Amino acid sequence: MKTSFSLCVYCGSRTGATAEFANAAAAVGRWIGERGGQLVYGGGNNGLMGVMADAALDSGGRVVGIIPRALVEKEWAKLDCTELHVVDNMHDRKRMMAERADAFLALPGGIGTFEELFEVWTWRQLGYHDKPVGLLNMDGYYEPLLAFLQSSIQHGFMSDWQLELLRIGSDIGTLLPALVQAAGLKSGVINLSEI
Repeated sequence: MKTSFSLCVYCGSRTGATAEFANAAAAVGRWIGERGGQLVYGGGNNGLMGVMADAALDSGGRVVGIIPRALVEKEWAKLDCTELHVVDNMHDRKRMMAERADAFLALPGGIGTFEELFEVWTWRQLGYHDKPVGLLNMDGYYEPLLAFLQSSIQHGFMSDWQLELLRIGSDIGTLLPALVQAAGLKSGVINLSEI
């Protein structure tokens, strides 16, 4: 099955303190699946990762999980992904995720999510890729980080244009179509006549 877009999503291997985070992850998965898209993610079956992947699969989307061998048991690899790739290390994981994506999105998460977001955003500002990068600021989760980034600009360590490379939003119905559109792709259901 040909997909209309491929969205790489970084998010937590925990569900967070409130149900809103899991609800948002499920909504992102459904949005991808209902539009004939493909989810590329870290291959875990727990936390927001598992919730999102289940929702994408249940909604008819393709799910590509990419997980390092050392994390297969620790993150309980999601064995029912459309494709599950077990790779040697984190570098291979992140490279493959980036290659398989048309755009990137970070949901709430912990240190791993932060690292993946900052890396792909850094690659974007250095010109290693021109794929859009989004940040879902669900329930104000990223407000302290955004304040710190503004502080970095004020202190002369970042420029406004670097922050502007990051598409920030709190509404899935606005942010996800904007990312897909910025990637030059269709976010609607696949038209079989175009395949």
